[in-house]
Amino acid sequence: MDRVTRADLDKQPHEVAEMFDGVAERYDLTNTVLSFGQDVGWRRATRAALGLRPGERVLDVGAGTGVSTDELGRSGAFAVGADLSIGMLRAGRRVRPDAPLLAGDALRLPFADATFDAVTISFALRNVVDTAAALREFARVTRPGGRLVVCEFSTPTNQAFRTVYMQYLMRSLPTVARGVSSNPEAYVYLAESIRAWPDQAALAARIADAGPWDRVGWRNLTGGVVALHRATRR
Repeated sequence: MDRVTRADLDKQPHEVAEMFDGVAERYDLTNTVLSFGQDVGWRRATRAALGLRPGERVLDVGAGTGVSTDELGRSGAFAVGADLSIGMLRAGRRVRPDAPLLAGDALRLPFADATFDAVTISFALRNVVDTAAALREFARVTRPGGRLVVCEFSTPTNQAFRTVYMQYLMRSLPTVARGVSSNPEAYVYLAESIRAWPDQAALAARIADAGPWDRVGWRNLTGGVVALHRATRR
């Protein structure tokens, strides 16, 4: 695991998959503990931002155990989850046997062009080796006029809160993870990857520059700890 504990790792797909295989068994519980239960609200906000309607098709990239896919399905849309980690998918299928979860790389999605009305990715874009290529791949499988929502950790807007939050990330988060995670060392990398990730405006610029995405905007959640970036496929 030493190879995947730094935020500046090469993020090769097999290394990312191996890391998430190692945290799969208690991943959902760990996220809820580390976020003080805020993860439930973040998933609901993501579903709301997508504006899904019954009968639409939505792709959940980086779905992990499918907890986010299950939330998207509450809209009445047909939600499909894809993830690189077989360990995460196996853990998800044990608790969500009816959820359509399949193996898939964000850079080479196993779907035809314009398959989905919407695509979303939650807390996984920063783990992809090529952000721009992933955003272009999302556009490829989204129909013209379809929507993209990226839910990702971001930069708190209040300076004092930002300082406290960063201290929590780098000091407390790995310590808490040791008590609940099946692979706490991975959370050192995850904390560093959050700190290294671009802020709200910089990510919006990346989305706009990456491909045929228009009307890019964002909304902060939990004071900017998380941001929802939304865009429309040209």
